[in-house]
Formats: sequence, C-alpha cells, structure tokens
Amino acid sequence: MMKPYEIRNPSLWESGKQKIEWVKAHMDVLRTLEEKYAVEKPFSGYKIALSIHLEAKTAYLCKVLAAGGADMYITGSNPLSTQDDIAAALVHDGLKVYAWYGATKEEYHRHISYVVEAGPRLIIDDGGDLVNLIHTEYPHLISNVIGGCEETTTGIIRLVAMDKAGKLKFPMMMVNNAQCKYLFDNRYGTGQSVWDGINRTTNLIVAGKTVVVAGYGWCGKGVALRAKGLGAKVIVTEIDPIKAVEAVMDGFSVMPMEQAAGQGDFFITVTGCTSVIDHRIYAGMKDGAILCNAGHFNVEVDVAYLEENAKEVFTARQNIKGYRMKDGKTFYVIAEGRLVNLAAGDGHPAEIMDMSFSLQASAAYYLVKNQGKLTEKLIPLPYEVDQDVARTKLSFMGYEIDTLSEEQRKYLDSWQV
Repeated sequence: MMKPYEIRNPSLWESGKQKIEWVKAHMDVLRTLEEKYAVEKPFSGYKIALSIHLEAKTAYLCKVLAAGGADMYITGSNPLSTQDDIAAALVHDGLKVYAWYGATKEEYHRHISYVVEAGPRLIIDDGGDLVNLIHTEYPHLISNVIGGCEETTTGIIRLVAMDKAGKLKFPMMMVNNAQCKYLFDNRYGTGQSVWDGINRTTNLIVAGKTVVVAGYGWCGKGVALRAKGLGAKVIVTEIDPIKAVEAVMDGFSVMPMEQAAGQGDFFITVTGCTSVIDHRIYAGMKDGAILCNAGHFNVEVDVAYLEENAKEVFTARQNIKGYRMKDGKTFYVIAEGRLVNLAAGDGHPAEIMDMSFSLQASAAYYLVKNQGKLTEKLIPLPYEVDQDVARTKLSFMGYEIDTLSEEQRKYLDSWQV
C-alpha cells in the first residue's frame, strides 16, 4: 500500500500555511478559478500527478485543483527548491506529498516514482521528469493518462524531442509557450527572482560590476534587464545570431563566452543546454568570479570539473561553495549550480505565478473537457484561454482596454480595403 506522504517534518505546517495564505491573497486570477472549480468539480475522480518546484505558489495551485475534486499526488521538480514547511502544510490539509529539501538523487527518484505509481489520469510537469519516467519505467500506466501540461522551456524541448522520435504517447499541453507565460513569467518573473536569489545569498553590490548572461531567450532578457537596472555592465553570450542582434539593439555587449570569461564578475547561465561554462571558460576567468545557473537542470555550469580539480573546496557562505584552484584563483558557485531563483530564493513573485498557474489549471480543465478528442501529441494552449487569463488579470489590476467596433471588425476581416 502506498504511503500517504513522505516529507521531512509534518510539524512545520503552520509556517507553510502562513506562506500559502499570503500568496493566495495576491493570486487573484487563480482565486477566481478556485471558486469556479469548487462548484463545478471538473476533476472529480481524477488523480493528478504534479511535479513543480514545491513552494507556496505551487501549493496554492495544488489546493485549487483539489478544490475542483482532484486527488492530488505531489512532488517537487528540484532537490533544492522544495520548502519543507510547504510540504507539511499540504499534508496537513490532506494532500499526498512526496518531497523534501536536499533530497539525494536516489530520494528524488523515489519521490517522483511515488506520484507516477499512483496511476494518474493527468500529469502536470516542470522539466519533463514525470513524463519521462512514466514512458521509461512505467509504460503499463500510460494508457491511464488522458494528457498532461508542461510548465517550462526545458520540458518543452524534451517533449519535442520525444514527439520527433515517436515516443510521446499522450497529449501534452505546451503551457510554457502561452503568451501569458513566457512574456511575464519567463521575462519579468525570472528577471526579478534570479536577482533576488543572488542578492540575498551573496549580499554583494551589483552596480559597477560586469554581469555575463549566457542566453538571450525570454528568461535571459529578464535577467539582463534587471542586471542593467541594478547598475551593472551586461555582456550577453548567444549562439543564435537573431537573438544576438536583439541583445545589441537592447544596449548590451555581445561576445563569445571565452572572450567574456575574463571580464565577468557574475556569470548567469539561462540556456537550457549543457556545459555552457566548462574548463575552457574557467581557464580565462578572473579570481573571485561568482557563478550561478537559472536554467532548469544543473548541467549548464560544470560543477563536477571544479569538484575534481580544485585544490580546496569550502563553504564560503550559506548556499555558496568556494573552489580554490591550483593556479591560485577562487571561484564561487551559488546553490550547487541548480536553479538559483528557487534553490537560493522563493521563486517568481506571486502576481506573476498567478497568470502561469492559472494557465496550468485552465490547461488541465481543457484536457478533461476534450478527453478523447485530441489527436496531436503536442498541443498549444488555445489563444482564448490566454486572453481570458490576461483579461481577468487586467481587471484585478484596475485597467480597461478598448474593443473593436463592428466597423473595425469588418475592416480587419475583409481582404478588400
């Protein structure tokens, strides 16, 4: 018989509840969905397996889905982003949680396995771990799944690769590709939360220093924008010439990483790729460089090389590890090279995640309502859902917009001017 939960300390629930109530008060759109789902119960009879960074905003999403009748099986999506008091609060409210902060590789695998073994009908994923696991280790459970939702860019990349190889066996909603996700969460959310994590962990000034941002997608844009606002000189490294031109026109220097290596004080990787900073880059870095990663997986900064080649490894400060190299230079890595805004901070602001998680809840609702009708495996979130979330958000923000007149509508719909 499956355990009802596996968490670090159930007695922490009051602290977690306080955090959840705080974000709920600032997530207006999601509250409206909670009210709707509590009456309609669209997820009644559905087991939902969820793997997202387990902090307060995620917890509130879980409670919204549970209010809609879902039987929730919850785990984290990163060993260092789970907050134990949040896990305790969810368990206290009767939800099934399998996660704790600082999980080993084996513990993390056990926890995500628990939620898959439950036999979910719906999967809500962040990075693709649950989808990958059910396809590789639990294929006999695939037929039970009506579909899933993916939260992040890295997860979409994995899903596209699976679909291209003909391995993806059920529909997945590409929530990350919705405009209300990448325009706000990826840009403004990542931009603010990455620097929140860096600043609270290092307690160092940013103004007057050089920040190297690897990757100029929507997340990289946000990180570079906030670095500029903090008074830093910003260098962007890219592999895409179009994004590189955009970075130049946004006022940033652009150069290869090997050239930027000797100039940077802070290095932030936001690419979703592996080995962005490796031994070639370390060789050119100056003493005291601070490195961190804002991509989903801890593969962008080659921490293993530092562990193997440093003559001394030490804790420089809580959540910062120092590596004194044989040439005398010292490098500092924040949060083991894991997702810095969550492993060293609280993640995106509540108001931003209000939109992202409203999209997630709406995507799950869409899958239930269209069960058996979806023929494609990779499904964009309907534009109408995107607009509904934005319209509701605008209303709560106190803004109004224009609407087309009938004359204007006819003009735009006509090919004759």
